[in-house]
Amino acid sequence: MEASEDWLVESLRLYQDFHAFDLSGATRVLEWTDDKGVFVAGYESLKKNEILHLILPLRLSVKENQGLFPERDFNVCHGGFSDKPIFDLKHVPETRCLVTSGLPACSLQVWQMAEDSDVIKTVSTIAVHEEDGHLWPRLAVFSSMGPGVLHGMRLCSLRITDLESQKTTYASGIDDSEVLSSLQILGADTFAFCCTSGRLGLVDIRQKWAPHESLNPSPRSGGGQWCAQVRGKGQDPGPNIAHLGSDGQLCLLDPRNLQHPVSLVQCPVSKPSPDPELLRVMWAPVLDNCLAISGFDGTIQVYDVTSWDSTGTHVEPLFIHRGHIFLDGHEQDTAPLVTTHVWHPSKPRTLLSAANDASLHVWDWVDPRGSC
Repeated sequence: MEASEDWLVESLRLYQDFHAFDLSGATRVLEWTDDKGVFVAGYESLKKNEILHLILPLRLSVKENQGLFPERDFNVCHGGFSDKPIFDLKHVPETRCLVTSGLPACSLQVWQMAEDSDVIKTVSTIAVHEEDGHLWPRLAVFSSMGPGVLHGMRLCSLRITDLESQKTTYASGIDDSEVLSSLQILGADTFAFCCTSGRLGLVDIRQKWAPHESLNPSPRSGGGQWCAQVRGKGQDPGPNIAHLGSDGQLCLLDPRNLQHPVSLVQCPVSKPSPDPELLRVMWAPVLDNCLAISGFDGTIQVYDVTSWDSTGTHVEPLFIHRGHIFLDGHEQDTAPLVTTHVWHPSKPRTLLSAANDASLHVWDWVDPRGSC
């Protein structure tokens, strides 16, 4: 318990703000509706899982240092139940609709938040014409014009389905069984994919399938699984694709040349990820050149990539969130595994994170360099 007590005292210096919440079940999705609301959803098998629309604590708007506040002050705005585990969830921007996927992967579910009540209910399903007992469709949502969902388990099954008509408006049309790890919408007509093997691609749906892609994650890759995220538009120029391997390798790439990483570093992880499906690398949306990674243990590591080079050196985090380990008295050998994290869309150093013990944290970290 001494380590937990030390962390609790140290947290008064480490955090500008900290809130903790216990969900009824663990979640692996954190999806924003705006800068105040977030969706979570359970992923347990053999039971009904809650889908909740949570409103973040009001105290997050207070400016002065509040220290550590582990309290249940999230508000439930809407809620519903799913008959199957939810592994992926996307909110359709500027609507009351959600799309979810999970196992068994026979279909996607389309949900809607009621206008006259607090209920989230299923309104339709989208059939998935691909059978695999261990895979589920990855999701991303196009919001321009008519909303459509991009989904697929493998490259060969990638397609866009119109949410209203449920007609297929785009399909990869290829015979390629590479398994997908993530999909991301980049613009009205473009998206990015990452395969578990580390293969990356940028796709323009106005053209026949001919992605600009990289077949290998890095010259030093030794296997394992990979995930990726493309940095949002409007941020500082430079390499804007972050590519994370299950052994802790992290590559930064320029989309104009995916074959040669701009930076290749080794993050200090004690062992490869015990569940590579939970790997996350997320760029900070309003904090230049910062990103955060999770999925290796009970922590989230924050990095400033400004000075990284291409030499393959070891790097140290700017900040490590250890709250999921120590807040409930866990020790390192019994610590939960972080299942996901996400940056706040407008608060520079505020993140949300969740772990497999059903803990949900929202925390605003203090920059150890003393910058504003």
